[in-house]
Amino acid sequence: MPKYRCTVVIPTKNAMPGIRRVLEKVKAQETSWPYEVIVIDSGSTDGTLAYIRGLEGVRLIEIPPASYGHGRTRNLGVDMADAEFVAFLTHDAEPYDAHWLANLVSAAEKNDRIAGVFGRHVAYDTASPFIKNDLDSHFRGFLAHPLVVNRDLAPEKYEIDEGWRQFLHFYSDNNSLLRKSVWKKIPYPDVEFAEDQLWAREIIEAGYSKAYAPEAIVYHSHDYTPLEQLRRAFDESRNFKKYFGYNLSAAFLPAVAAMIHFGMQSFRQELDHARYGRVTLKDRIRRAAQRTALVAGHYLGANHNKLPRCIASRLSLDNKLFRA
Repeated sequence: MPKYRCTVVIPTKNAMPGIRRVLEKVKAQETSWPYEVIVIDSGSTDGTLAYIRGLEGVRLIEIPPASYGHGRTRNLGVDMADAEFVAFLTHDAEPYDAHWLANLVSAAEKNDRIAGVFGRHVAYDTASPFIKNDLDSHFRGFLAHPLVVNRDLAPEKYEIDEGWRQFLHFYSDNNSLLRKSVWKKIPYPDVEFAEDQLWAREIIEAGYSKAYAPEAIVYHSHDYTPLEQLRRAFDESRNFKKYFGYNLSAAFLPAVAAMIHFGMQSFRQELDHARYGRVTLKDRIRRAAQRTALVAGHYLGANHNKLPRCIASRLSLDNKLFRA
């Protein structure tokens, strides 16, 4: 029998100062069963290691930076966990309250065919009104479907509807939990991108279920600069095409039209001021730039093979994608 009901695994790399708050919240979880915390660090130089070494109740595993991999490192964490379930956070995802972990486990306990669970993200208070609205809208969409889903919900639809397949395999290791007994049969793929969604697709196609836990909430959001947004969209588009066969971009002229449309929409969109705060002109300009960069990044990523290798390498946030 496993020693713990659940293990929380957090990969880190130069995670200060945010990791302090994340680990404080993780260590303060209220559960009726014991859990452990594992941090896997891949070469921090900013004080992260010294801080974690000084904590009680946190097991630190150090690996060389070159051995880090999104799936590979998480597989290490699951392998080291002496638990029935393993929950994942990233070092910038902070549990919303003291019930985050119990809510993830509770969702997995609904039936033993549930292989994985993902929780809700909400924006940090410092995020722009648009980012807050985006996250709320995204996760609200999952409430239109059963909280536990599998391929048998609509097997014919799974074969012909790309959007339905994307819905079924959506999964985010910023806030997730897996059943270790299933992981032993289906470990994470050792890939450059989207290890979480690729794993979710594998468990769905193997006949397991996936659950959404709307009460298992973390703070996790990013207000990217336009350049950061473009580069992230480039990697996303390139890799969704590589690993899933999805084309996230239209042809050139429709892509240009989409950039114009989304840019203008940023100045027209109205948000709930009581919920998200006042939208300033600066917010709208930044939003227009981000949305334009998103469409441009998706177009460039979908057509990365037509770009000179040196340009594609510079556009990518992870140059390792273009080695070999």
